[in-house]
Amino acid sequence: MEKIAFESEEGEVLSFFVIEETKLNGTRYLMVSEQDPDLSEDVEGDATILKCVASDDEEETYEFVEDDAEWDALLSVFQELLIDTDIVEN
Repeated sequence: MEKIAFESEEGEVLSFFVIEETKLNGTRYLMVSEQDPDLSEDVEGDATILKCVASDDEEETYEFVEDDAEWDALLSVFQELLIDTDIVEN
């Protein structure tokens, strides 16, 4: 499973495992977790969604999805993408 580093606005470096990715209306979104879902099957962990807000040839910039309507819509999409896994509960 791919692991990415994310720097928060406060300068804190966070590491996330990429659970799934999708592209909607030309914007790339990642569902990520601090725990590796492949190793933590019996542990319930939190997942969050990151939105790509800038991209160049070498680096992409992401921010947390905080808008409730956007979050709900994306969660539905990710649930459909992960329907055959134990990662997202229905």
